Amino acid sequence: MSAPPPYQNQPPQQGYGYAPPPQMPYGQQPPYGQQPQYGQPSQYGQQPYVAQQPNAGQQPPAPRPPQGPRRRSPLHSLLSIAIVLAVFGGGAWYVWKYNTDPNGGKAKAEATRSAQAEENKKYEPKVGDCVRIQDPQGSPLPVIVDCKSAEAQYKMADTLYGPDRSCGSAYDYGIKYSSRRAADYTLCFKKV
Repeated sequence: MSAPPPYQNQPPQQGYGYAPPPQMPYGQQPPYGQQPQYGQPSQYGQQPYVAQQPNAGQQPPAPRPPQGPRRRSPLHSLLSIAIVLAVFGGGAWYVWKYNTDPNGGKAKAEATRSAQAEENKKYEPKVGDCVRIQDPQGSPLPVIVDCKSAEAQYKMADTLYGPDRSCGSAYDYGIKYSSRRAADYTLCFKKV
């Protein structure tokens, strides 16, 4: 089977910027080592020449065995251990310092709490304590004072628990406390 000749008055088609291969007259064979043109029979029924791949006829190289995990260098291991020890050592030092420093940390928090509790005690009179009343017309606040001092105005006489309890005529002054978290009560005082 042969390729048909180009139509009349048409130039031969060219392939994308390449000159077409020279045409061989029908029946002639290409020089030795070249492939015949498309559609022309090969000489003596030979198969067309196919360029061989490099390493043709050889087996591909064997795949490499999988590599195990890379072994760490001793320096890398020592550096990791040093970092972990530094972090834990710093944390331990901080906790020790916090708990033992007399000027800060736990001791300071305890001292502040203790001082605040001591300060609050002077505003929580017990029966028999002498007090002076701060702001008696607004928000009265009893402050414990020495009974022999000139500041002493009243002596704590009783504590009445309940929201509807009030000091009777036997007392000179009363302060009512209401709270959502604790029981309501009334402090009753007598003049000193």
